[in-house]
Amino acid sequence: MKSVMLALSVLLTSVAHADIKRTADGKPDLSGVYDTGTLTPLNRPEEFGDHQFMTKEQADEVIARTKAVFDFANRESDPDRGAPQKGGDGNNTAGAGGVGGYNAFWIDPGNDTFMIDGKFRTSIIYEPKNGRQPARTPQSLAKMAAAYKSFAHDNDGTASWLSFDGPGPFDGPESLAPSERCLISFGSTVPTIPSLYNNYKRIVQTGENVMILQEMVHDARVVRMNVEHGPAVNRKWMGDSVGRWDGDTLVVLTKHFKNISSLAGADENLEVEERYTLMEDGNILYGFTVTDPTAWTAPWSGEYVWQLRNEDKVYEYACHEGNYAMGNILRGARLLESEYEGPVAGSGEE
Repeated sequence: MKSVMLALSVLLTSVAHADIKRTADGKPDLSGVYDTGTLTPLNRPEEFGDHQFMTKEQADEVIARTKAVFDFANRESDPDRGAPQKGGDGNNTAGAGGVGGYNAFWIDPGNDTFMIDGKFRTSIIYEPKNGRQPARTPQSLAKMAAAYKSFAHDNDGTASWLSFDGPGPFDGPESLAPSERCLISFGSTVPTIPSLYNNYKRIVQTGENVMILQEMVHDARVVRMNVEHGPAVNRKWMGDSVGRWDGDTLVVLTKHFKNISSLAGADENLEVEERYTLMEDGNILYGFTVTDPTAWTAPWSGEYVWQLRNEDKVYEYACHEGNYAMGNILRGARLLESEYEGPVAGSGEE
């Protein structure tokens, strides 16, 4: 009787999971192209407090607000408009001070919010309970300010950085931000967090490795299965990823990062656990937990849905190939320095 019940249990389990795609060895087959874009924010808007879920009406409002922003941005330009303000308007988030940069045509954060178990989430992060990243440590804030000087300087159209001691943000190629140099992604790769554009991923799965190709800055992560992590001295931009199967869920632990990565604020003590669960509709439920005690005051966790897009493909992200921007940035900085009339640090000038 016991053997009959065991056989029945195995049969029911196999039937329950019969609708997901599997490899020859019976593991869920994650191979495919996925869109990780979503309008659900990483951090929960404060208006929702500790509420993890929102109503369909509230989710529709999020979509409508985003559509309104894009409709406004995509309106026809006035052919009689004047030139941009000389030197920029000081707004570092609007295409180098509003003098021209990415417009709405290039932005593709997603078209919808996501549901898990039939409920709309108010944020990707669910732990801590307020759905927001914990406070960063002073050490993390200082490191970010130093690494991203070229993003964060006061863009007033002059070489204002000359009034401060220490290296300037545009002294040479190495002083530009790592993502500006296309060394790391503009959106977090480990864990994967939706970005403003290029949110597609391609997974190629074998018994020994799982490769995740990132459309953003063309990074290819190779997750080695069922092995030990390499030595800590061998640090990488995307860390060292090792995977294992927990039932039908792929669990990936990544550590041994460099002292900076695509996850803003993280350092060499970063560890990320990810969980990939294939659902019957072909989508992936993706979850992650971030632990970095020298960067954040507590661990934080999130989850959202990767949508299957096998009819599409991941395009090449040719970052800086044939791109004259970096040379022009540095030439522009030298020109501004030659014209600068303000106080210069260490010169005794007032």
